[in-house]
Amino acid sequence: MTAYARHEHRNELGLFSWEIRSVNHRYLEASLRIDESFRPLEIELRKVIAAKLNRGKVEAVMRYQPPQQQQTSVELDNSLASALINTHNQLAAEHGIAAKLDLLRIMQWPGVMVHNTLDLELLQDAVINSLQLAVDDLLAMRQREGEALKQMISQRCEQILVIADEVADRLPEILDQQRSKLQEKVAEFNLNLDPERLEQEMVLLAQKTDVAEEIDRLKSHVAEVLSVLQRNEPVGRRLDFLMQELNREANTLGSKSIDTSTTRYSVDLKVLIEQMREQIQNIE
Repeated sequence: MTAYARHEHRNELGLFSWEIRSVNHRYLEASLRIDESFRPLEIELRKVIAAKLNRGKVEAVMRYQPPQQQQTSVELDNSLASALINTHNQLAAEHGIAAKLDLLRIMQWPGVMVHNTLDLELLQDAVINSLQLAVDDLLAMRQREGEALKQMISQRCEQILVIADEVADRLPEILDQQRSKLQEKVAEFNLNLDPERLEQEMVLLAQKTDVAEEIDRLKSHVAEVLSVLQRNEPVGRRLDFLMQELNREANTLGSKSIDTSTTRYSVDLKVLIEQMREQIQNIE
């Protein structure tokens, strides 16, 4: 499900900041953007994400800021610096060269200035714990979004049930209207139509336009959608399948329509189903 979370965790080891974004995806695909100093922890960090998320394309970005004193502390390797200076002076004396000593060049020599390095063993727990908290924040946001989507889908399902009942109630009236139209045509053209033949034609028409099974299946699929929404597990794929089944019944209803009202009902059903289908793409 689409979601975003940002979490900061500060302790004596520094400031740990995580930003996590997720969008719906068929599988779990995690992308980590971390400083190379933390790359040895990547496998453990991926395990944290996989333990809490089942699906989705997830991007996690970490930023680390060490304590102020650690940022400014730099140690000098006096032994190496002295050796370099002595070598410089010795070469200058042996060759009679009055070479000016450049202390900046000495300091830039590899190993002369020793910067504090990250102690991964010390930082590992803090990094992993901060990611777990960030993922928990992401899950909380997804939960809130999920509840909103659940409410929206439930409302659309109720509207579908209302339309299904209206179609079922309208069918006898529609058939009566068709009977009247047929009788008017017979009278208009002065046709001597056997009443029994007229009834046969009406029976055939009623069979062709009978959508009782479609209405029953429509209601059954809606009941299944509402049931699936109550499950505490990933339901996106099942809901997507149910949308296909609902759309199939709506199409059949439209193809059997002999009245503008049932055609309109079919269109209304498709609109509601499409609204649900679009939002279901964001559900895990």
